[in-house]
Amino acid sequence: MPEQNIAIVNRFFEEVCNAGKLETTDHLFAANHSYHDPSNPWVGRGPDGMKQLIAAYQNAFGDAIWSVDETILAGDTVITRWTGRGTHSGVLQGLAPTRKTVEVTGIWIHRIANGKIVESWNVWDTLGMMHQLGVLRATGQAGASS
Repeated sequence: MPEQNIAIVNRFFEEVCNAGKLETTDHLFAANHSYHDPSNPWVGRGPDGMKQLIAAYQNAFGDAIWSVDETILAGDTVITRWTGRGTHSGVLQGLAPTRKTVEVTGIWIHRIANGKIVESWNVWDTLGMMHQLGVLRATGQAGASS
C-alpha cells in the first residue's frame, strides 16, 4: 500500500505536471479533493480544480518541468520536496510573459484514501518566483542606512 501511494504521487508529477496529460487527474484525484495553497486560493475541488491549476502554469511556462527532489511517506500521506523550472512564455494570472527563466522550490503534501488523492497542501516560493520574473524589487539591503 505505501508503494502504491508513492506511485500515485509520482504519476501526478510525471504524467500531469510534466507530460501535460491533464485527463490523468480524473484517475488520481477524488471527486471531493480539496487543495490548500495560499498562493492559489481560486483552485476548485476535485480533478477539475487540479486541471485548472496545472493548466495555468503549463500555459504560462510552456517548457516547465517539475522534478521530485525527495519523497517522504507518513502513513496515508506522501510529502514531496520539488523543484520547478521554466521560462515565462505565457500569461500567468494577468501577468504578461517576461521571457525570464525561473527555478522555484516547494513542498507538496498529498493525503491518499482508497487509491486517490483526497487532499493536497502546496507551499512554494511564490515570492522568489516573482523576484525572478522581475515583478518585485528588493526594497532595501541588509545593513543599509536610511
